[in-house]
Amino acid sequence: MAQPLVKKDDDRDDEADYSPFLGIEKGAVLQEARVFNDPQLDPRRCSQVITKLLYLLNQGETFTKVEATEVFFAVTKLFQSKDIGLRRMVYVMIKELSPSADEVIIVTSSLMKDMTSKTDMYRANAIRVLCRITDGTLLTQIERYLKQAIVDKNPVVASAALVSGIHLLQTNPEIVKRWSNEVQEAVQSRAALVQFHALALLHQIRQNDRLAVNKLVSSLTKGSVRSPLAQCLLIRYTSQVIRESANTQAGDRPFYDFLEGCLRHKAEMVIFEAARAITELNGVTSRELTPAITVLQLFLSSSKPVLRFAAVRTLNKVAMTHPMAVTNCNIDMESLISDQNRSIATLAITTLLKTGNESSVDRLMKQITNFMSDIADEFKIVVVEAIRSLCLKFPLKHRSLMNFLSNILREEGGFEYKKAIVDSIVILIRDIPEAKETGLLHLCEFIEDCEFTYLSTQILHFLGIEGPKTSDPNKYIRYIYNRVHLENATVRAAAVSTLAKFGAMVDTLKPRIFVLLRRCLFDNDDEVRDRATLYLNTLGGDGTVVQTSDDVKEFLFGSLDIPLVNLENSLKNYEPSEESFDINSVPREVKTKPLAEKKAPGKKPTGLGAPPAGPPSTVDAYEKLLSSIPEFANFGKLFKSSAPAELTEAETEYAVNVVKHIFDGHVVFQYNCTNTIPEQLLENVTVIVDASEAEEFAEVASKPLRSLPYDSPGQTFVAFEKPEGIPAVGKFSNMLRFIVKEVDPSTGEAEDDGVEDEYQLEELEVVAADYMLKVGVSNFRNAWESMGADCERVDEYGLGPRESLAEAVNAVIDLLGMQPCEGTEVVPNNSRSHTCLLSGVYIGNIKVLVRLQFGLDGPKDVAMKLAVRSEDEAVSDAIHEIVASG
Repeated sequence: MAQPLVKKDDDRDDEADYSPFLGIEKGAVLQEARVFNDPQLDPRRCSQVITKLLYLLNQGETFTKVEATEVFFAVTKLFQSKDIGLRRMVYVMIKELSPSADEVIIVTSSLMKDMTSKTDMYRANAIRVLCRITDGTLLTQIERYLKQAIVDKNPVVASAALVSGIHLLQTNPEIVKRWSNEVQEAVQSRAALVQFHALALLHQIRQNDRLAVNKLVSSLTKGSVRSPLAQCLLIRYTSQVIRESANTQAGDRPFYDFLEGCLRHKAEMVIFEAARAITELNGVTSRELTPAITVLQLFLSSSKPVLRFAAVRTLNKVAMTHPMAVTNCNIDMESLISDQNRSIATLAITTLLKTGNESSVDRLMKQITNFMSDIADEFKIVVVEAIRSLCLKFPLKHRSLMNFLSNILREEGGFEYKKAIVDSIVILIRDIPEAKETGLLHLCEFIEDCEFTYLSTQILHFLGIEGPKTSDPNKYIRYIYNRVHLENATVRAAAVSTLAKFGAMVDTLKPRIFVLLRRCLFDNDDEVRDRATLYLNTLGGDGTVVQTSDDVKEFLFGSLDIPLVNLENSLKNYEPSEESFDINSVPREVKTKPLAEKKAPGKKPTGLGAPPAGPPSTVDAYEKLLSSIPEFANFGKLFKSSAPAELTEAETEYAVNVVKHIFDGHVVFQYNCTNTIPEQLLENVTVIVDASEAEEFAEVASKPLRSLPYDSPGQTFVAFEKPEGIPAVGKFSNMLRFIVKEVDPSTGEAEDDGVEDEYQLEELEVVAADYMLKVGVSNFRNAWESMGADCERVDEYGLGPRESLAEAVNAVIDLLGMQPCEGTEVVPNNSRSHTCLLSGVYIGNIKVLVRLQFGLDGPKDVAMKLAVRSEDEAVSDAIHEIVASG
């Protein structure tokens, strides 16, 4: 139904809410669609009804099969109208309805007639609709017309055929690939859109043939492309060829010259595309960057916001890897801080913070102060992170930067924004000793008026660690005790723990702390009362000033080097008995995140959250499984379980993977087997392991799998004894042996008699990395210094020729099986030296820290200096032996 006219007034909000389709219903519109059957068609009325139908379809309204068929047949009757506007609506409606194969034939003849019409508009739209609704059979009939349309003189018709080709390439690639000659001819068209669409289709046809793409780019870079859009596409294809090219010199130079030449193009989009392509090239030098940076600098002063945004965003990315190359643009970017577009202003500020020098810090801070109140929290977080990086870069400026952070901490803002500021202050306190006391006072003032429980508890915890180490710990007590009176139970409990830490670490404060803790015994929350009772009894609440023993300090406040997820699972699995819970039985391994989820180069662990909690570990589940098997019950504490390693290829009859379980004196192989054949049942499944290439291992037990039905995974185990505490390595051959019985598909029952059979599996290896747990540390420098140099071993190694420094770093990390710290596993582009920090726990629960220093010695040879610190000098020597033999 048509809506009554709405009286317009000056209230723009009312106008914005008004919609001509407000309140329309599917049933009413389907009734209106009967006008399509009138002997005297009203084109205007029919167009309005089609518009309503399209609106309903695009709002997610679904038509039943009957409704869609009725509408489709009614719409086909509109082909008799000669009204051009209505005909275009009919084309759109047929495309949206996507008729079934038996209905398509109804309109095929009309569309084919339009495709050969003298009216270009009919031809173009008929091609689009036909290619959308047709199948391969009909496509071969109209292929001749489509080829002619590709080289048609009318650009609208040619573009319609080319775009249809791009869509058809997904469903009928063989047919479209036969059009290469016509598409090649269309690439030379003078019409901008035709050339653009032709180039896109030609590249898609050839994309799987690297040599053909290379020839295409080589021929077109010589100057036959006039369309700016096509030129942008060509630049992207050129960049792709450069990336994939094996040649580093001869192959790259002509293509780089083409990119540089595009910087002088008259179209702005081409200039920007070329500049961006140059900045994203692998191994780009400062000399090659200079012309691209120059044109981007010109765009910074453009009157068009989109150009300013594009330029500053590209420069922001360049500043991460080549900050010195962007410094020439700093003056232009400073003017963008006051840009009306807040996205541009934020990018300008963060880029300036990356490229600015020490002398410009104060000036930047003044400009940012006025700017911060005008932007959203998500932009503020970006600025805060950039300020943190700047402060770490110029530690002498910590005072002004810390004051800035404390000022914005007092302003209004959401949780994520406040957390980013607090994390930044915490990291600055940890890394810049001179900033400690100022930073702690800023945090104390913040918790006086903090609305976020999480931040309050985290700050209190941090105060308990750092506060007692300051010159005057007494000044923080007031802020902490205020929380006991003014906050919720969670924060009060955290405040009690923090007070106890001060009492344990600073003996002169003990009497006062005990007075405050006794007052907490009458709190109305049981957690607060329990904590106060524990601390008073453990620290000696009789009021005497005695030095707290190291054991008590370690028990109450020592670092928990156990993942909380693992501790929680172990406590859940613990069954009350005479034997008390042993915290040393909790697995220490945490699964690491994939590389793609790791932080960007140079980023340290997030402030208060460092190190982040890992995903749930399966180690405890493995331990429970193994301890339930009598043959393995006396092997002792499980040290580590590896990730599953596939021993069969995908899509084979039987899928088998293996998990290596490492004990102090044993190794257990858990073979996870799956039968993928419905007509078979496997019984008495075992794995015959040949350990002839693993001399230090001796097989001691195995546990076969009684039955393995179709698609029901099961496990069989083989255990080996090895020298206790020794990281023995070796290679094992595996043969799957079983009895196979045929299964009747109709009844699902197996035959009584079976046949013994074997299936060869891939080999598996026990390597040195299997004896190392990946356990991170929150602050590597502190951990390194506290470990001491007593068990340090340092040596230098030549790693030989490598493809890149990053490949050498990853190879050593994989060899040692340790956890990279503070994002040091990421090697910046074009670096000739790199330092990587690793941590882990070696078999026997011995903590190990490793500092690797890599450098390029010649064109591709990599040299490495390895420094190891551990709790046992024999382990430090063992790490060097692993590298020397690896």
